[in-house]
Amino acid sequence: MVRLQYQLELSYTVADPGADFFFYIHPAETAQQHVASENLTVSQPDANWEIQLTDGMVQRCLRLAARPGPLTLRYESTIDIAHHLVDPAQIPEVPVARLPLDVLQYIYPSRYCQSDRLSKFAMDQFGYLPQGYTRAKAICEWVQQNVTFRSNTSSGTTAAVDTLLERVGVCRDFAHLMIALCRAINLPARFVSGTDYGADPSLGPPDFHAYVEVYMGDRWYLFDPSNTAIPMGMMRLATGRDAADVAFATIFGPVMSAPPRIHVEAIEDPERGWSLPVHTPFALSTG
Repeated sequence: MVRLQYQLELSYTVADPGADFFFYIHPAETAQQHVASENLTVSQPDANWEIQLTDGMVQRCLRLAARPGPLTLRYESTIDIAHHLVDPAQIPEVPVARLPLDVLQYIYPSRYCQSDRLSKFAMDQFGYLPQGYTRAKAICEWVQQNVTFRSNTSSGTTAAVDTLLERVGVCRDFAHLMIALCRAINLPARFVSGTDYGADPSLGPPDFHAYVEVYMGDRWYLFDPSNTAIPMGMMRLATGRDAADVAFATIFGPVMSAPPRIHVEAIEDPERGWSLPVHTPFALSTG
C-alpha cells in the first residue's frame, strides 16, 4: 500500500462584485483509494461553500462563492492507495458491444480529444497491433517518444490534433493526444487529474498532473503518457472526458490567481505495510 500526505494552498484576489469557484482538489474515494483524514480551511469566514459528490459519489466538487478581497484555501489530507496490479498479458480489450453504458461516452470525440479527426492516422499506426493492454501501452509509448515535454508551449485551446501537428506540450496535451488515439481505435479512454509525485524537479515545483485511464478487462488502467511522474504515486482527484470536465479550478468572475502550492510526500513504514511508489511492470488500476 502507498500512503501519501497531500498539502495544497491556493491564493486569489477577488475583485468586485465577487466570484464563483468550482474546485476539484479533493482526492477521490474509490475501491483502491481511501482518504484516511483531511482538513480544509477557507480564509474568508463568510464565504459560502459546500462540497458536492459527483460520479456516483466517487469524486468531490468544492463550490465556493467569494466576496471581493483576498481568498486563500488550504487543504491537507492523508490518502491510502492499494493498487490493483495485474500481469499486462492477462488484460484483454472489451468489445464495444459489451461496454457498460457509463463507459460508452469515453469512445466518443470530445472538445480536446478529436478522435474522429485522427481515426485514419490511429488505424494506420495501431490498428494492426494485437488487441489488449499492449496496444494501449504502444499508444502511450508512441506519444512519449514523439511529443516533447516543454512548459508554456500550449494554451487553454490546444487540443489533440494541435499536439499531433506541433509535437510539443505539457502533461494535459500528452493526455489528450493519447486519449484521442485510443478512442479512434475504439478503446475507451478518459482524462484524470491528479498530482505529479516523482516528477523531475528541473520541470518546476510540484504541480497538478494529467494522466490517462483506459478501460480494458472490465477495469480502468492508468497510463502516464508524459512519463513525468511515478504512476504508483499518482493520486486521483477527478476523471472526465478531457480537461474541460475536471480542471482543478473553474472561475466565474474577476479574479487574479497565484500559482498553486502543492506538496505530496510518500510515507514508508514496512511494519504498517506502507511502501514508497516505484515504477512497476504490472498494470495498475485505482478504479
